[in-house]
Amino acid sequence: MSIEVQNLVDPQISCSSCKAACCKLEVMLISDTGVPREYIRIDRWGAETMARLDDGWCSALDRSTMMCRIYNNRPWICREFEMGAQECQSERSKAD
Repeated sequence: MSIEVQNLVDPQISCSSCKAACCKLEVMLISDTGVPREYIRIDRWGAETMARLDDGWCSALDRSTMMCRIYNNRPWICREFEMGAQECQSERSKAD
């Protein structure tokens, strides 16, 4: 008998009402999604990452709207970070 694990997604959470907590996470670029060069940095190991500002925020975050400026070309890992899922909830709780 198999036990199905529920993905505890909170439907009340929305990116448009979020504090963009995930935009402070380190984001490695593992596939080409068309991220513009000005948002890419090379880390000390030679891997491409999203550039971050001095205060830790992703450089692609529009601080006036708290939305991604390059949403249609955002990195794969950002596409996989599920809105309202446990990882999202965890990052949001750290930002509170």
